[in-house]
Amino acid sequence: MTARLADIAAQAGVSEATVSRVLNGKPGVAAATRQSVLAALDVLGYERPVRLRRHSAGLVGLITPELENPIFPALAQVVVQALTRQGYTPVLATQTPGGSTEDELTEMLVDRGVSGIIYVSGLHADTTADTRRYERLRGQGVPFVLVDGFSPAVAAPFISPDDRAAARLAVTHLVSLGHSRIGLALGPQRFVPVQRKIEGFVRAMQELLGLSAEKVTDGLVQHSLYTLEGGQAATAALLDRDCTAVICASDMMALGAVRAVRERGMDVPRDVSVVGFDDSPLIAFTDPPLTTIRKPVHAMGQAAVHTLLEEVGGTPAPHSEFVFMPELVVRGSTASSPGARPRP
Repeated sequence: MTARLADIAAQAGVSEATVSRVLNGKPGVAAATRQSVLAALDVLGYERPVRLRRHSAGLVGLITPELENPIFPALAQVVVQALTRQGYTPVLATQTPGGSTEDELTEMLVDRGVSGIIYVSGLHADTTADTRRYERLRGQGVPFVLVDGFSPAVAAPFISPDDRAAARLAVTHLVSLGHSRIGLALGPQRFVPVQRKIEGFVRAMQELLGLSAEKVTDGLVQHSLYTLEGGQAATAALLDRDCTAVICASDMMALGAVRAVRERGMDVPRDVSVVGFDDSPLIAFTDPPLTTIRKPVHAMGQAAVHTLLEEVGGTPAPHSEFVFMPELVVRGSTASSPGARPRP
């Protein structure tokens, strides 16, 4: 092994330590130096390690969370269509509870020589996760783009909706209907989109209703899971605090909110207004049709593909965040606050 390292180092004109870093996929090696080492391997007749072999023509990985939330298949469809139009073959890898982890899926895709990877709502969105996994991937020469969730510690392009603006749109709509007891139901605190929605919610409640930040965060914010059951549980807690309107961080949670209201013998929107987030497929046909904040899925999916292919083509996009504006879609699940209606 030492003799081989010395041969490669001499051929490439670099140190043995640098050769070792390249062969082990370690970060901290310039792209030109990495290519010199790989060229030396080829010239000397050594077989490249699996992870360093030439990328399979046109394979691009897409790693998503579970597909039960319809917004993820919707985004995947946009990405798949955009990649296919550009002549690439998408490889969809889905995380499932008790199944493959993000790291395992990444390793599987890298072993198959994908040209790049798009991550949707991955560990990059979790503020407690170790971001060094992305440094290692960068060190292996695999381009990637991260969707939904920003981390300044990761040198990569990010694609995000404006979660702060989304919360403000929802609050503004409900305040215009006379609501003042507005609750926010969302997922665990550690996720970046959750933190941003809270920031937008608190600021809007301060500016539009004159409430203190402490009063909003302590009394009107309820964390749960991004599921129908999670939305139901969070809404039940907010109803106990006399909320007449509930903003949910996903359409699935909003459907749970409607169930929670009906379980108490009340009506949506006569007694309680509900706002979702995403504008998932078919959500316009629920009972009642759901007022929601439309996530710009098409624009985000197109941008993720375009940005990744720029990286694959050797013209990297800025390692920063591209933020897309959401849109309020008013349907039948919101109405005037019961206290704001004229009495007969």
